[in-house]
Amino acid sequence: MTHDKRFDKIIFACMNIREIDFEPELTFKTTRSSGKGGQHVNKVETRVELYFDVRNSQLISDEQKERIAEKLKNRISNEGILFLSSEKSRSQIANKKDAVERFYQLLEKALKKEKPRIATKPSKGAKEKRLKEKKMHTKKKEMRKKPDWEK
Repeated sequence: MTHDKRFDKIIFACMNIREIDFEPELTFKTTRSSGKGGQHVNKVETRVELYFDVRNSQLISDEQKERIAEKLKNRISNEGILFLSSEKSRSQIANKKDAVERFYQLLEKALKKEKPRIATKPSKGAKEKRLKEKKMHTKKKEMRKKPDWEK
């Protein structure tokens, strides 16, 4: 089976990242959470860690992998694994949902194309206003000086 990158670009341009089911490629690990909870927090593993192998993913194209690796380099290990954790809630299920939600948000943000900035020039009125304000400021400073009586 050959992989056509043009087809990928067309599909991805039309598709929302949330329509891809990443669940089979996500790995979850639970640990004990810090924070409030009393005895409960010492017994139950409510903190959820999410791992996603960016390099070996079959669901995203090579171009997307490069973009994710570039944009999320501070969250990706040397092995190419994206790491997220959540311990907002006392519930493991809620923390898992939160981690998955944050995962999708990160991918959306990383894969979003940035609009190029269009340089604009200040208007004639804006230039005149700036110069007028500079002159006013200069006059104000001049008024603060001690008078020179020797002239």
